[in-house]
Amino acid sequence: MKEESVQLDGFTLHGIETLKYKTNTIVLKMKAPLQEDTVTTRALLPYVLQSGTEKFPSTLKLRTKLDELYGASLNIDVAKKGEYQIITIRMDIANEKYLTDQTPLLKNGLELIAEILLSPVMENGVFLGSIVEKEKRALKSRIQAVYDDKMRYANMRLIQEMCEEEPYRLNAHGNINDLDKISAQVLYDYYQNALQNDEIDLYIVGDINLNSVKEAAEKAFRLPANREKRFVKTNVAHKKVSDVKEIIEEQDIKQGKLHIGCRTNVTYHDDDYFALQLYNGIFGGFSHSKLFINVREKESLAYYAASRFESHKGLLMIMSGIEFANYQKAVNIIKEQMEEMKKGNFTDDEFSQTKAVLKNQILETIDTPNGLIEVLYHNVVAGFSRPLDDWLTKIDEVTKDEVEAVAKKVNLDTIYFLKGLEGA
Repeated sequence: MKEESVQLDGFTLHGIETLKYKTNTIVLKMKAPLQEDTVTTRALLPYVLQSGTEKFPSTLKLRTKLDELYGASLNIDVAKKGEYQIITIRMDIANEKYLTDQTPLLKNGLELIAEILLSPVMENGVFLGSIVEKEKRALKSRIQAVYDDKMRYANMRLIQEMCEEEPYRLNAHGNINDLDKISAQVLYDYYQNALQNDEIDLYIVGDINLNSVKEAAEKAFRLPANREKRFVKTNVAHKKVSDVKEIIEEQDIKQGKLHIGCRTNVTYHDDDYFALQLYNGIFGGFSHSKLFINVREKESLAYYAASRFESHKGLLMIMSGIEFANYQKAVNIIKEQMEEMKKGNFTDDEFSQTKAVLKNQILETIDTPNGLIEVLYHNVVAGFSRPLDDWLTKIDEVTKDEVEAVAKKVNLDTIYFLKGLEGA
């Protein structure tokens, strides 16, 4: 695998040359700080962009064009990484090297993504009103879906309470109450601002020629001439926890959701980032982890019990589904497991098994084009470069003492419990 990043006019191109795949993957990522006044507008933007362009002014015409490109697939996504809101436009397209017809598919795919980004269908100098209204309704449903999925809802509420004065509290899909204020003009003005100020990265993975890809990308993506090219940095503050916050909420539900948030103050560019990965794996990341074994298996307290951490915000989240009556007992056992980790009470077997599972998970992730791009994109979000090879060697090098040391940095911040209605 050969990887090269080059700064072009207004964006960074990342070419990853590999013979592993029969298709090529093109991923465009746009990064900007999470902000309350723009989070909903930004969440709406990619859905409007993929609904029609100048040349293909409807979803149907755009889909027909994708079919002509040997059934290329187009997907978009809005997510948050740390305190950034990331827009992703992704295309998987056949590699013409493996076709009898030598249509320049990669060049055509790049042109189509550039068309989606830079030439939206318009009327009276702004986005098409009917598309904006249709996508507002669809976004409303997506936001509403979080309220209907109680595990996602509990996670959202935990983050809102835990980070109430930090941008990270914001939902990447925005706020339902802000949708009505977004007109075609407001959205178009924001779009112009994003083209001007977003940090833009274009990834191309496949059996490609890096020089010809660079030439095609340069031709296709004519970004505004006076674009900012600086790295946009958000301030991820290290926060000391003085009091643990406890929030109990009632709804008409059958199964309690106990979600707990911890501060680790360890992020992607810290030296103990890989020790934190080991910590999470031993504590709650896998089916052999302490939470799974002790909370779910031994005590039969939870339907599920797991943990995960956010690489760019330094938060560790514990999620479990429990009977309402088991709340205090479950909290106590989770706290006990955290203490066990702080004391270094985990076996050599747990330690080596977690290393093996983690390395396997990384290898599986980078075995797919999209997984590979997500791992590489950590470098852009952090403004700090870790070579891909480092991931496996650094995990190998972590010692038990380093895991114990990082465990001492993990502090309980907020306990959120969603339970059924009293007397129901």
